[in-house]
Amino acid sequence: MTTAKEDKGEEETLELVAHCLCKAHRFTAQVPRSSLPLKAAYCHCTSCRRVTGALHSTYVPWPGDAAAILASSSLRRYAYAPHLTLFSCRVCSSNMFVEKTDVNNPPGYGVQTGVLANIDIPGLINITNHVFLGDTLDGGASPWLCDANKDGSRPRLWRGARGQSQELSSTHHHWPAGLSSPSEDTDIPVRCHCGGVDLVLRQPMADFAARERSELPWFVDPVSNKSRANFDACDSCRLSSGSDVYYWTFVLLRHLAFPSPRSDGQQPHFLTHAKFPESSLALKAAVSSTADKRDPRWGTLTFYESSPDVQRYFCSRCAACVFYASDDRPEMVDLAIGLLDSGDGARAESLLAWDYGDKVGWRQDVVGGWREGFVESIEAAAERWRIERNYPKSWRRRQMEEQKVSPVPSNNASIEQSAN
Repeated sequence: MTTAKEDKGEEETLELVAHCLCKAHRFTAQVPRSSLPLKAAYCHCTSCRRVTGALHSTYVPWPGDAAAILASSSLRRYAYAPHLTLFSCRVCSSNMFVEKTDVNNPPGYGVQTGVLANIDIPGLINITNHVFLGDTLDGGASPWLCDANKDGSRPRLWRGARGQSQELSSTHHHWPAGLSSPSEDTDIPVRCHCGGVDLVLRQPMADFAARERSELPWFVDPVSNKSRANFDACDSCRLSSGSDVYYWTFVLLRHLAFPSPRSDGQQPHFLTHAKFPESSLALKAAVSSTADKRDPRWGTLTFYESSPDVQRYFCSRCAACVFYASDDRPEMVDLAIGLLDSGDGARAESLLAWDYGDKVGWRQDVVGGWREGFVESIEAAAERWRIERNYPKSWRRRQMEEQKVSPVPSNNASIEQSAN
């Protein structure tokens, strides 16, 4: 951030910076301090979840020069809706801007808050509205996003579009209580917005239930056999997705698959029985194959290597984040929760054991900037949500609390967290 005190009598301004993960794109805007906080709208609709991989999209009006955005030929444009165009980095997939057109007004531009620099301006963002919450079925991430405003104001909640649908009380939760019962015989679709990435997650809970506790992967709750779902504030994840806090779950590659062959038999015969890769190295090789050797079922899936041993998979058309993979964990990937179509809600609680109230992962990346207070509010609100719903503490937290009482090690594998 840079601040500039103008000549006496003129208002102080600050510089906003928006950049992508690979830093191929950097945009700046000077804004007067009196215009702060920036007004943010959170959209929880199914389309926004599918186009980001997060549980929502979050835009504020961009006060900078729109011409600079339009002049960048290396920004990918995606026609998201009849009057909405998204702009993302072709290299690293960072979701950056949205253009809204209206025949009666000049185009307007918004920036995803996750690509804004973490400047030291507490309360830089003020959440004014949460929209299309009805699409989530379970409220999605809204229960922990209603207390984030520094001035104590609460956003307005809408079942659909703002001002055109039922308004919900922000002090009362409108979603079914209790954990959903898992359906162990149902594959869960994993799809991006444009449909270019179309995979399935084969229910892993029955597989985990058949194992001894000591044989479970570190991310599996040994009581429920559900996979961990966590909150992640790392800089790389927010920049690649455009979401200030991202939500991942963890899956073994052998639990992922292509959808069943189409009934019209259009798949080439030699591909219909090809196995899904069971290691991150094999996945990388398959997706990066030359066009004549690449299985067409990979669709638009591609990746960006954010580190020499890290691959961030995304859709090359709509830019949705899909996987995080690391060479030192070859058997598994992090899976973007926003792409799951579980049928029981955006949080997929029939399958996932959430870290409600635990410390947000990689919170050290937000220290010293406006996101620090934002993340602290999320941690506190998620803990209140857990207590209100009578959800148990995460098994990771229970394990750590038990270890403070007794030094006897757990039989579980380490509760390590993925590097980002």
